[in-house]
Amino acid sequence: MRSLVTGGAGFIGSHLVEHLLSQGDQVIVLDDLSTGNLENLSFVRDNPRFKLVIGTILDPAVVLECVSQCDRVYHLAAAVGVKLIVEDPLASLRTNIHGTENVLMVCAETGATLLLASTSEIYGKNESDSLSEDADRILGSPLKSRWSYAAAKGIDEAFAHAYWTRYGLPVSIVRLFNTVGPRQKGRYGMVVPNLVGQALRGDPLTVFGDGRQTRCFSSVTDIVPAIVQIAESTAAYGKAYNLGGADEISILELAELVIHETGSTSNIQLVPYENAYGDGYEDMRRRVPDNTLAHELIGFVPRTRIDEMVRMVAQSLTTAVDRDDWTMTQARPAHRSIIGAH
Repeated sequence: MRSLVTGGAGFIGSHLVEHLLSQGDQVIVLDDLSTGNLENLSFVRDNPRFKLVIGTILDPAVVLECVSQCDRVYHLAAAVGVKLIVEDPLASLRTNIHGTENVLMVCAETGATLLLASTSEIYGKNESDSLSEDADRILGSPLKSRWSYAAAKGIDEAFAHAYWTRYGLPVSIVRLFNTVGPRQKGRYGMVVPNLVGQALRGDPLTVFGDGRQTRCFSSVTDIVPAIVQIAESTAAYGKAYNLGGADEISILELAELVIHETGSTSNIQLVPYENAYGDGYEDMRRRVPDNTLAHELIGFVPRTRIDEMVRMVAQSLTTAVDRDDWTMTQARPAHRSIIGAH
């Protein structure tokens, strides 16, 4: 199989690339390195079946160049992280909407199958006990940048489904819930590497709001194989599937767990949302996935415990080359080139 992974230099994307290569695929990565990192691909860069194209999904010619060489596309490229989205909502909207339609159009033209990576963010402020794929979306004002990502990813899914119904594009969608693991950095607001990085440095662990908001975290080691299985299932075309963890935990409990697992002497500091993200920021109190559809389709069961995830992230950050990359920083500018060849 010849596979393209957009955003393949990112956290989840790089793990997906490794998995696909281990299966014998030829893999092209398309990434603009705005949030991705070449270090994430250091484990595969010498593989003769791997090629990296540094470019943007906003360039239809580059997308066509890459997709035309592949049978299947895993579309993970997106503006990610609450901090980045709040700071530059316009760039996020352009990347997440225009870039995704470029990928959809080219896949429809070339006949490649497509797996679209979406997010639990599309459910917005819906705080139901367990969110199924047909749950209502409850979003805040479109004038608040906090909800631009959720709105854009919802449009991505609508575009994908429209291409399925209009053109028969074989596309499936996965909605990821707080995926965690090695190589994940806190620079764009990801909570687990942020807290783990603070604990390892002995800094106070910053928990936003009252810390009672709850999430379900999932390990990248559980999620990546499930993504590939869904992409390979013809029964998944035109549908969306939740992929998330099973155990609900408050962010305050998570911070306490991080301190315990790292042996840190840090304390916990509650920080008002406005201090971190500015006035008018909104968050949701809980987000819990219903994984029934993914279980029925591929037998998906999240197996990795949150304490194991914390230890994996701590080990990854301890061995990171650039420790300044543990926490939020500005994104790097993009450029374009090609590295490696089949």
